[in-house]
Amino acid sequence: MEQLSLFDDREKTAPLASRLRPVSLEDYVGQKHLIGKGKLLRRLIEDDQISSMIFWGPPGVGKTTLARIIAEKTKAQFVEFSAVTSGIKEIKEVMARAEQNRKMGIRTVLFTDEIHRFNKAQQDAFLPFVENGSIILIGATTENPSFEINSALLSRCKVFILKALEEDDLKNLLEHALKSPTGLGNMRIEIEDSHLSAIARFANGDARTALNTLEMAVFNGRMNEAAVLCVDEEVLNQCMNRRSLLYDKNGEEHYNLISALHKSMRNSDPDAAVYWMCRMLDGGEDPLYIARRLVRFASEDVGMADSNALQMAVATYQACHFLGMPECDVHLTHAVVYLAMAPKSNALYCACEACKSDIKELPAEPVPLQICNAPTSLMKELDYGKGYIYAHDTEEKLTRMQCLPEALADRRYYLPGTQGQEGQIKERLEEILRWKCEK
Repeated sequence: MEQLSLFDDREKTAPLASRLRPVSLEDYVGQKHLIGKGKLLRRLIEDDQISSMIFWGPPGVGKTTLARIIAEKTKAQFVEFSAVTSGIKEIKEVMARAEQNRKMGIRTVLFTDEIHRFNKAQQDAFLPFVENGSIILIGATTENPSFEINSALLSRCKVFILKALEEDDLKNLLEHALKSPTGLGNMRIEIEDSHLSAIARFANGDARTALNTLEMAVFNGRMNEAAVLCVDEEVLNQCMNRRSLLYDKNGEEHYNLISALHKSMRNSDPDAAVYWMCRMLDGGEDPLYIARRLVRFASEDVGMADSNALQMAVATYQACHFLGMPECDVHLTHAVVYLAMAPKSNALYCACEACKSDIKELPAEPVPLQICNAPTSLMKELDYGKGYIYAHDTEEKLTRMQCLPEALADRRYYLPGTQGQEGQIKERLEEILRWKCEK
């Protein structure tokens, strides 16, 4: 006879987040913009009129839960599929069954978790079956579908964006967990309201993190004489010693944060710039990547207004290379604050882009003969170098010699501004141009 164990009861031993997973729209927390009364997605679910769709949002906001609620409401056959464990073979098997169901008038709803993990070939395998109506595809992803899902498949799906849960929503969820018989309601627990607020804030919009943290805090609590589990601040601090902020070094959030850093420096906001830089480091970003972006910023957004900015950025890269994390964080902070507070000019960037545009769109002009070298007698006979004037031989250290191709003689690429040192450079350039125009 099989030996029984307390651990055989999966209903009781499952994680708190699994035990409290909502089974109806009434119990579902958050996403009121999608499933509130009268909202489009709610009407589609209640009328069992769903079409292929993608749920896009951060972890722990209810994508899988919403799909399972649909499974309860729909009259179609519901198949759950994971991109982590399934390949082309499994996809084809499911599609073959779905095609047979279609011929018998039965719809198949296929839920694919982490659909962004499928490669192009695997995603392409869905396409003909979505097109002919064999399946209604529901995909869940934490990544931007624009980047991670084939455009042909994406064009046939409605994208619904799920938002991080509000702190109040998470706190209500925690309070429900403490009262619900399927949660912790059968236990005598003492936890302060401020502690629930701290957990909700720590979870950063993620219901799973909030419930897991509460469960950990409760089971590490102290039992008093009255057999009550007390969750004190020390236990709670241990359970919340590190928050995993959303950050994917290869995904959209990576680009969102580096964009936030760049634009905060451009806007001369050192506080915001340091915050976004630290967020990237906290998420595990390579400090050398950040340092390389600072080198670019130094020329693109500061430029000649403060040429020391480039030296600062390069020195920061070298310091990060020498020391690495965690010591190099202060060097990055040094550079980020310097660049944020430096005078700004994008004149170099504009000059570069304007010149590249001309090179791409206009004919490739020959080098003017007067600035060509003439290393052979034949080249001298062909007027190579004829009319060249050595600027150092002149009193002004300037010549009126034309250096641009004739077709571009009036082009001005570098248009200095007035910020910082560039104001002096602007005056110098205008002085040179006036002198060249004099006869």
